[in-house]
Amino acid sequence: MNIDLLPSTDFDIIFVGGGTTACVAASRLAAADSNLRILILENGHHTKDNPTHTQPGRYRHTMASAVTAGTADTLTFHQGMPSANIDGRTPAVSSAKCVGGGSSINAMLYNRAPASDYDDWMHLGNAGWGSADLIPLAKKLETYQAGVTNSTHGSSGPIKISYGGLETKLGKDFLVAAAGFPRGRGFTEDMNDFTTCDAYGRLPKYIDATTGRRSDVAHFYLYPQRGNPNFHVLDHARVNRVLFNAENVAIGVEYQMESPERAVLTANAARLVVLSAGAFGSPAILERSGVGAKDWLEQHDITVISDLPGVGENFNDHPAIFAPYLVPQDGVTLNNLSQDTDGLFETQWAHEGNGLMATNGLDAGIKVRPNAQDLQQLTPAFSTRWATFFADVPDKYVVFVAPFSAHFGANSPTTTHAIFNILYFVPYPMSTGAVHITSACPFAPLAVNTGLLDRNEDLVILRWAYKWSREITRRMDSYRGEYADEHPVFPDGSQATCRVEGGPINIAAPEIEYSTADDDAIDAYHRQKVGLGWHSLGTCAMKPRDASGVVDSRLSVYGVKNLKVADMSIAPLNVGANTNNTALIIGEKAAILIAEDLGINGV
Repeated sequence: MNIDLLPSTDFDIIFVGGGTTACVAASRLAAADSNLRILILENGHHTKDNPTHTQPGRYRHTMASAVTAGTADTLTFHQGMPSANIDGRTPAVSSAKCVGGGSSINAMLYNRAPASDYDDWMHLGNAGWGSADLIPLAKKLETYQAGVTNSTHGSSGPIKISYGGLETKLGKDFLVAAAGFPRGRGFTEDMNDFTTCDAYGRLPKYIDATTGRRSDVAHFYLYPQRGNPNFHVLDHARVNRVLFNAENVAIGVEYQMESPERAVLTANAARLVVLSAGAFGSPAILERSGVGAKDWLEQHDITVISDLPGVGENFNDHPAIFAPYLVPQDGVTLNNLSQDTDGLFETQWAHEGNGLMATNGLDAGIKVRPNAQDLQQLTPAFSTRWATFFADVPDKYVVFVAPFSAHFGANSPTTTHAIFNILYFVPYPMSTGAVHITSACPFAPLAVNTGLLDRNEDLVILRWAYKWSREITRRMDSYRGEYADEHPVFPDGSQATCRVEGGPINIAAPEIEYSTADDDAIDAYHRQKVGLGWHSLGTCAMKPRDASGVVDSRLSVYGVKNLKVADMSIAPLNVGANTNNTALIIGEKAAILIAEDLGINGV
C-alpha cells in the first residue's frame, strides 16, 4: 500500500474519505483482489502507530482540547445554526479528520444497535439490510474478548473487543448502587446481543485485551494491506466534487492538497466512485457535484446533474449531557493522566498493555426502558411517542446512562474533590435537522441545522433522565455531591438543591420530589447545556427516491451511475447506540455489494 505519492491518476475505485466504512470496504476488496487499483483520499492525516490514536487513554484529552479550542488536527468542527430551543446557542458538531475516521478518535464504547433498528431499515424497502442480514456481518468483523460466548459475537474478526486494561472504581460503584436501587431492574452479562436492554452491565470497549491498544479500522483493516502495491491512501486531500461524463456516469474526482497553493488535481475512476466522507462531507460533496435539491443548487450556480431533494436532509444525532458530580480527591479518574509527569501510566501501557492508559473510563451502564413508575414522570407529553414507537418493541430503550470516570469541562475549583460525569443520551430523538453547502467552494462552512430540542418529547426524556440518573448516582459509594456550577439552578428552598455531601445517601432513602418549578429549572438547564453525541447520520438516506431517499439498497445514488455512498449518512433512521458499530457493519456490507457489482469473489 502506497501512503505517499500517487504513481498514477488512474484507478478502478476511488473512496472519498478514509473513515471507518471506507477502511473496512476498501481493505476487504483489496484483500479479495490485489489487482484492483484502489485509491482512498482522506482530508486528514495518517494515524499509523501514532500514540494519540493507539493509546486509548489519550482520547479524552484530544477531544476535550478540541472542544475548548474549537479546532483540532483530528476533527473538523461545524457550527450549528442558532436556535431558540437551545437558548440561541450555536452548538459545535464534529466529524473525524484522520485515517480511520471516528474509530481512531472516538470513546471506544462498544455499543450495538437493537436488532429492530435494522429491521426498520429493511421495512423501508431496503432488502438485505435487516437484522438477519447484518448480524452475521457484526460477527464477522470482531474478535470478542469480553468473556461472553453466544451466537451474536465473533471470534476471528479484525476488531478486538474487551473490557480494557483497567476497570475503574466508579464503574463498580455504579453496579453496586444499582443492585439496591429502588427503581429495580436486573443485570446482564451482555448488553450487546442485539436484543437485551433495561438491565445493568459492564461496558466492553474497542481495545485489544492483549496489547491495550485502541482497536480501530486503520490499524486492524487498512495498514495490514501495506504490501499491496495497488492500494493507495493519500492524506491531506480535500475532495471538491465528483466528475461525471455526458451520460451522468461518475468517472473520477477533483481534489486539492492541503498546501498554500491548493492546486486543483484530478483522479480517474474506471469502475466506481464511493463517497465515504460522513454525514457532513458526503452530502456536501454531492451538492458541489450537482446532486441535490434543484433550487438549492441553482442558488449557488451549480449545474444540476440529479435533482435529489433528500441530499443533506434527515440529519440525526443523539442529544447528550455529561452531568458532573463530586468524587473524593484521591479518586482515580482519567484526569489523573494529565498529572502523570513521569509517564508511569504510559510505561505501564507500553510494557503490560494495561493501566489507566488502557481504558476509556466507561465501565458500566444501562440502556433504560421506563417501567410503570417511570412512565408516570414521562406522561402525558411522552405518551404518544411511547405508544407508537417503544411500547411494542422491547429491544428499544429510551435513554442510555453510564458513569464516566473523567470530566468534560473545566476542573473543579474545590481542593477537596475531583469530578466525574454521568453521561446520558437520547437514542431516538424526534428532532431532526439538515446539512447543506453555503457555497460551491469546498472550503466554505456548511449550514448545519442540528434540530436540537425542536420537539418537546426530547426535552421530556432529558428531564426524566436527569432525575433518574441523579438518584442512582447519589447512592454510589464515590458520590460526594453535585458540582452545582454545572447543574440546574433550582429555586430557593427546593428539595432538589445541589450540595456538597460527605458521602452517599442510604440506598433505601426516599427519592427527591421535584416541583413544577424544579422541572422548569431542569428544562432550562438542558436548553443551556445539551449537546450532540457526535453520532451524526442520515443525510444521504437509503430510502426510495420518492420518499426523499438519496441512495438505493445497493448504496447507488439515484439519477447517476457508478457512484455510491457508504458511511453513516446512508442510515435512513436513527440507531439506538454509539454509531461506530453500525459504521463497521455498513463497511462490511458495502464491500459485499461492491464486489457483487464488479464481479469480485472472496469478500
